Amino acid sequence: MTTSTRWTLLALALLVVSLVARPFVGAQIARLPRPGEALPGRATPMALPRAHVVFGTPLDVTAPGAEVALFGMGCFWGAEQHFFHHPGVVSTAVGYAGGATPNATYREVCSGDTGHAEVVRVVYDPRQVSYDQLLRVFWEGHDPTQGMRQGNDFGTQYRSALYVTTEAQRVAALASRARYAAALRAAGRSGNVTTEVRAGVPFYFAEASHQQYCELNPTGYCGHGGTGVALPRTP
Repeated sequence: MTTSTRWTLLALALLVVSLVARPFVGAQIARLPRPGEALPGRATPMALPRAHVVFGTPLDVTAPGAEVALFGMGCFWGAEQHFFHHPGVVSTAVGYAGGATPNATYREVCSGDTGHAEVVRVVYDPRQVSYDQLLRVFWEGHDPTQGMRQGNDFGTQYRSALYVTTEAQRVAALASRARYAAALRAAGRSGNVTTEVRAGVPFYFAEASHQQYCELNPTGYCGHGGTGVALPRTP
């Protein structure tokens, strides 16, 4: 066996080992970390901007009577702008949820070693806008059949997710998922809806540079496309 052949076989062996140990999609990790694999994180939350760019209020304060919902629909830069101009929404923030690493950094989340999804925290006045109306923004604003990706963004942090904060939200989220899956099938769209619905999921604010990114950078990367299929109204 020649030296070049040995090097070729060694390279192939290392490639197989790396793919078995941790699958990748492009440069991004395509599976969630197993128990014990997630990064440890930290106790200190991220420093936040003094005020929301659109609302002028603190990002971490919830107004009396308001409700909170978490939406994971791909890159949170573009996802947030779907909500902060919506009537009845009183605040938004981007961050990380669904994983095991407290107060993760953006770089850590992008490594795939936290298990987090990029999400938008939406604070809304239920007297002005219902959770069902926000679900319409969610479903029609992304493609929930893409698994661990969204458009050109690959990785577990871009998965579709609804992290609910009340039992009423959980019921509405599950019902809307079934309706939207049926609507996609009726429209001839292939692929299963992979959106996860979970309750009791902690939210961790992302760094200040990510908050209201598309409002501050209107020519930046803010693209977000849906399937073109509408969410059927509640029967």
